Amino acid sequence: MLLLLLFVRIICPFCSCSEQDGPLHMYVPGDIIIGGLFPVHLQTNRTTMPGNKISCTGKYKDYQVMTFAIQEINQRTPKVLPNLTIGYDIYDTCGDVTFAIRATFGLLKDKFNSCFQPGDSNSTVPEPHAKVVIGERYSEVSVAVARILTLSSVAQISYGSTSELLSKKRKFPTFLRTLSSDTYQTKAIAKLVEKFNWKIVSVVGSDDEYGKYGSEQLIDIFTEMDICIDFKKILPGDFSVDESKAHDKLEELMGLLRNSTAEAIILFTKGANVDVIMKAAIQNNLSRIWIGSDSWSTSTRIAEIKGIYKVGQVFGFISKRNEVPGFKDYVTSMFQGTTNPFLEQYLNPRCLVNYIDQDESYNIYVAVKVIAEGLRQLLKCDSEKCGRNATFTALEVTYIHLTNNFWFPYTYIDFDLSIKETTMNCSKSCALGHELRKPENGCCKKCVPCHETSFSPGKGVKCEPCRNWEYPSPEKDKCLNKTLDFLKWWDPFAIVLSFFEIVGIVITILVTVLFAVHRNTPIVKAVGGYLSFLELFSLLACFCITFTFTAKPSTASCVAGLPLFGILFTLCISCILANLLQILVCFRFDQRKSAWLKRLNRPVAVVAVIFCAQLILCVLWLYYRPPIPKEVYHAKTILLQCEKGSKEFFGVMLGYNALLAFACFLFAFHGKLLPDLYKNASFITISMLLYLVIWIVFIPIYISMVGKYTRAIEAAAVLVSNYSILCCHLAPKCYIMLFRKEINSEQAITEYIRKHCEQKGIAVVKS
Repeated sequence: MLLLLLFVRIICPFCSCSEQDGPLHMYVPGDIIIGGLFPVHLQTNRTTMPGNKISCTGKYKDYQVMTFAIQEINQRTPKVLPNLTIGYDIYDTCGDVTFAIRATFGLLKDKFNSCFQPGDSNSTVPEPHAKVVIGERYSEVSVAVARILTLSSVAQISYGSTSELLSKKRKFPTFLRTLSSDTYQTKAIAKLVEKFNWKIVSVVGSDDEYGKYGSEQLIDIFTEMDICIDFKKILPGDFSVDESKAHDKLEELMGLLRNSTAEAIILFTKGANVDVIMKAAIQNNLSRIWIGSDSWSTSTRIAEIKGIYKVGQVFGFISKRNEVPGFKDYVTSMFQGTTNPFLEQYLNPRCLVNYIDQDESYNIYVAVKVIAEGLRQLLKCDSEKCGRNATFTALEVTYIHLTNNFWFPYTYIDFDLSIKETTMNCSKSCALGHELRKPENGCCKKCVPCHETSFSPGKGVKCEPCRNWEYPSPEKDKCLNKTLDFLKWWDPFAIVLSFFEIVGIVITILVTVLFAVHRNTPIVKAVGGYLSFLELFSLLACFCITFTFTAKPSTASCVAGLPLFGILFTLCISCILANLLQILVCFRFDQRKSAWLKRLNRPVAVVAVIFCAQLILCVLWLYYRPPIPKEVYHAKTILLQCEKGSKEFFGVMLGYNALLAFACFLFAFHGKLLPDLYKNASFITISMLLYLVIWIVFIPIYISMVGKYTRAIEAAAVLVSNYSILCCHLAPKCYIMLFRKEINSEQAITEYIRKHCEQKGIAVVKS
């Protein structure tokens, strides 16, 4: 029996992991069979034939601890399990999920008493062949195995899988382990980061149960600790195997590392991925601080990479471990005096040290002891009272009892053996007008220029907005007062406007004097008589109002602008309209139509009604939403202008005057055929047409124009309106008073009317 065990123990581990052969195993019979899943070889060989040379980097000792512990239990005196012998069925999974699943199905079937047996045997038995399974080491593989073993209620005890996912009992009710989950490891890593006062870290994980969940736990802890994550990179699960995918992802990762400001890089992934990353870091001359999880922190393969010292400082985490009593002597004795060629490679001292290194051995040893204790308690159980899951229940109770004695927190090791505290690799000072600001992606604050409306009171100090009446200096280190912008008196446009305003006032006064001197002459009576003086007064007031459009806007100047112009110009147009009605009534020969015109021939009433309507409208405008001074803030200036208040009232005011002007235009155009010696109708037609054109052109310009010259455009429109009446309607009458006195008489008017009637009578006869 002992010789058989030794033979199996020596020969079986060196079978290569080939897909053609299936998962290989070694089997020793017993009353109770314990299954074992171990990554004896760390890489699968899916393309080459069996027989390739295997290096000494495999996990050859893991299964040896299990067989050693079982042998110790079976041979112990007094026996731990009277009348009961433990056997085992151990598979090499190569750390591969596919091989592990096939091996698991093999453990649930009956077995032949043979060492080498393909795992695709078709023989089955009602009960699982293995009553409990030890393994697997890697979390990703253990998750797949646990899903299968749960279906048969077979207990699984892992010695190396730390993923927190496996702690969820609803998903994995039969899974147990002899070491703590990643919850404790992630907390230990966070403690290390806190110890060295690192504020920026980066996390590199892998898309598997170990790396994904561990990375997420780290991110959550660091978030609570207010530690910034410069970047988080999740590598594919087969990162180290798929060369094409690895190349692209590796280049992307190296780019992130080169530009990273992280003070430490945490690699929470399996050793095969770290091996690729470290070699790339050496090629790219990346010297950083690395924090390794327990999956690779004790990897001799990584520690012996050529030039590994170039990558910088490496901190690795492992759980506190104990030595398996008697195992070192047991393994050493196996190598003494042997000539087996498969063992000669381990006669190298370095390989022998690796072989007997006590990294996870104690966890395996404890797993076997847990099973033995569970079986011992099960033997005490009355078979009639024990349920179907009695074996698992006994194992769980024993597991909880034993693990309380070795549940130690994680400790860290340092490959470099030189610990030094680092500081944040961030810019601490900036030029004037810049602030330190955290970007959307990344942690390190960068110097960012202040916004165009803000300033920084010091180098790197947070930018503060300038007040509405201020703007930042060119250096953006202080705020300067904005200049007030409005139509000033010395502006060229204002000077031109002022000139025409003064000229208009002077001309209007001269015309008024001339009309007063000739107030009893026919021509003054033809213009409207006393209404002409009211018309001249309104024009004079309109010329004076245009001065309010210049200089700094105030409440008084805004109110006295367009609203007062609307009222006064309505007075002017109403006088003209009343005069046109008089002409139509006097020279209307159609008696049927002249009757209703005579009823309208009430000049004072016409002027009063038309004027009061506009007056009421503008008073309502000034009462509810009057024009007020407004400040419009630009980059470096403050534009002072008059806000129109109610745009509706403003539009109705202009529309009302336009309607009156259009009515005058129609009456005047229709009256051109009447016997009008002084051509009142013709000149009024021209003046009203000019008024309408001016304000039609003004409206789109006024709407689209922005700036201080908006007020100037308003003043120009008012001036043109005044000059259209003054020049086209009143100026020709002054010319007659001064230079055509012969027609400014009653006799001349009577003769002109007689001739007009005679011509009209002839025309009627001809028609």
